Amino acid sequence: MAVPNVPIVSSDSHVMEPVDLWKKGVPDKYRETAPLFPPHQVGEGFQQHAGGWDPRARMKEMETDGLSAEVLYPTLMLDLFALDDAGLQEACFRVYNDWLIDYCSADPNRLIGIPAVPVYNIDNGIKELERCRKAGLKGALIWQAPHSDLPFKSSHYDKFWAACEDLDSPVSLHILTGHSYNKDKTRAGVERYRGSVNLKLMDIANGLFELIFYGVLERHPKLKIVSVENEVGWMPWIFQQWDYYYNRFKKENPPPITRNPSSFVKDQVYSCFFNDHVCGENLKYWGQDTVMWSNDFPHPNSTWPNSLKIIERDLGHLPPEIQRKIVCDNVCRLYNVDAAKLPRVEKKAA
Repeated sequence: MAVPNVPIVSSDSHVMEPVDLWKKGVPDKYRETAPLFPPHQVGEGFQQHAGGWDPRARMKEMETDGLSAEVLYPTLMLDLFALDDAGLQEACFRVYNDWLIDYCSADPNRLIGIPAVPVYNIDNGIKELERCRKAGLKGALIWQAPHSDLPFKSSHYDKFWAACEDLDSPVSLHILTGHSYNKDKTRAGVERYRGSVNLKLMDIANGLFELIFYGVLERHPKLKIVSVENEVGWMPWIFQQWDYYYNRFKKENPPPITRNPSSFVKDQVYSCFFNDHVCGENLKYWGQDTVMWSNDFPHPNSTWPNSLKIIERDLGHLPPEIQRKIVCDNVCRLYNVDAAKLPRVEKKAA
């Protein structure tokens, strides 16, 4: 990197929850239906490293990758955003959040936990958001693909958006959360490629469309939305097209917004990438203040332990001040992290 001694912060990394966390943790009335996952096998599948569930092991693995801090999302629990039983989901989320609070307590400055917030019942969701905020977690992870009865454009979420504004809690929309293609676990063969690219893109594009075109972000100007693990290279073209058609038809078919859709993206939408060369090229002219690098550790897609090489590959052509924004300043500003208090990590051999 062109900027020496910059703390590198991943805006999207993951923990790996104990497979029996929910079976053991939910109230008795949900014990039978609570999820139970196959045992961990370190080095296989999604469980690549012990740091997924052991924060002290994670610190060593972060040093191997040259990272100072990570924003943490779940792994197994991503599927639980698709639960149809609201009560069971609330119970599972609370159990996970308690576990995450304990995990991040090993070093709250370097382990930035994002709580899972249920939004079937908005009042309960706000209570959980407030509880987790008091315990040191930051932001809120909700479903990216809402239940069909609860689209983002509905008034159902109004109190929640307002609460997130008041608490300065960015709202994360993470891939594979909610009521969409990921609920179909039978998808196989060529159709898996459709899910990995086309359907994934449709989920986030439609979610952002409703938040912008139906006026959610205009009505809540302090609300911040984070697109997580959806990559970024596709974004400038989509937003350009939104602006084009908004200006072409706004007089005859006016949506409930008063300015270009892309202006809301610029002010209120943050996005993460970890292996997106197109994004790196676009950063010469777009997204410098809201795009954030990530390493997706410890999943198989992760750039660990070669993150610094990937950063150099994708960002090395950019001026030093832009590089610093992408790997540190933007994520620290979003989550109110004091970069000066983060350690400068010298990468260790894997």
